[in-house]
Amino acid sequence: MSYLELTWTDDETGMNGFVVIDRLSRGLSGGGLRMRAGCTIDEVRDLARGMSLKEPVVYTPGDKYIPLGGAKAGIDCDPYDPRAREVLGRFARAIKPLVDTCFATGEDFGVRQDVIDEVFAAEGIASSAGAGYRVVEDGAEAGMARQLAAFAVEVDGVGLGELVGGYGVATCVLAAIAHRGLVAESTTAVVQGFGSMGGATARYLAKAGVKVVGISDREGLIYNPLGLDVETLLLTRDSLGVIDRGQLRTDDEQRPGTEWLCLDADVLVPAAMSYVITPDNVGEIRATIVVEAANVATLAAAEKILHDRGVTFVPDFVANVGTNAWWWWVVFGDIEPTAGASFAKLSDVLGPLTIAVLERAARDSVQSRAAATEISNEKRAMVDALHPRTVKAP
Repeated sequence: MSYLELTWTDDETGMNGFVVIDRLSRGLSGGGLRMRAGCTIDEVRDLARGMSLKEPVVYTPGDKYIPLGGAKAGIDCDPYDPRAREVLGRFARAIKPLVDTCFATGEDFGVRQDVIDEVFAAEGIASSAGAGYRVVEDGAEAGMARQLAAFAVEVDGVGLGELVGGYGVATCVLAAIAHRGLVAESTTAVVQGFGSMGGATARYLAKAGVKVVGISDREGLIYNPLGLDVETLLLTRDSLGVIDRGQLRTDDEQRPGTEWLCLDADVLVPAAMSYVITPDNVGEIRATIVVEAANVATLAAAEKILHDRGVTFVPDFVANVGTNAWWWWVVFGDIEPTAGASFAKLSDVLGPLTIAVLERAARDSVQSRAAATEISNEKRAMVDALHPRTVKAP
């Protein structure tokens, strides 16, 4: 049972928004806010449960970052709808009591952090994640200052906050490649979704020598068996990750978006929608490694089929934990708000974590999600034993 579930209906459009707090830890919870047409409370509930696993899975004794409970928010609205920003504003106004007290949130599918910051500020919310700052040892102001400094950092013209999630996914992919006894330079990959998460994943896979042969966005699939020019494609994206087809090379092929699953590649990275790998289409997958950059990308029955086929699988709450963990590592002061410190921490934590999950799954003859869940639960128990359960009132 969730700790709290609520459904909000916008008086002006009739659109619905949802918040699910799966659990509180010291009175607090954390999780992103997504916006997409068709979003449901069942989806948000699944995502909130995932956050309860994601928060502690990266915990290391000695870190100042104390994992929160899991939560999530979602709005049933197409982010391209001209009314989307106004709907987000009214939703922010409605959930302000939760954000002010127990729910720290940030960008997710369909909503960029800079938009959230602007919209929430207009509703009198200083920070969408402000509730989490109440357990920062040297105070909320210091934590917010570190966060602002980190978001001001750019790497090759791209904000650090847009890169860390995909860098973390790429780190997990590279660990999975090594676990299978492969090398990056002879490995091919397909990335579904080209927003902040998918774009950065493709960038850092390519930088590591992986040949990215397919990238899909909401307009379809772009394919080149010799490898795509990821950096050029990144420069052509709009704010929601759609590539300008007019900038493609002559040998880049445009294909239907559904073909991303069945391309001949070693690695498959779903980095956009939830529930995209199902029992009906899992048989089309040729990849031997699947890494979930998107939340709840794979239905449980399809995941079992992949496991039974011997496919190496890295579950979402391990693969895409980078953005969430990085945010709190910076805010709590575990790392300096720099690109070097950020990437080093992600590599140091997520590479070994991925190997630990895959090795435990093999040792215990269980699916990797079960192994990762055990690790997360063990770390949650460690956190509860080491840290008090009380938190300062707002």
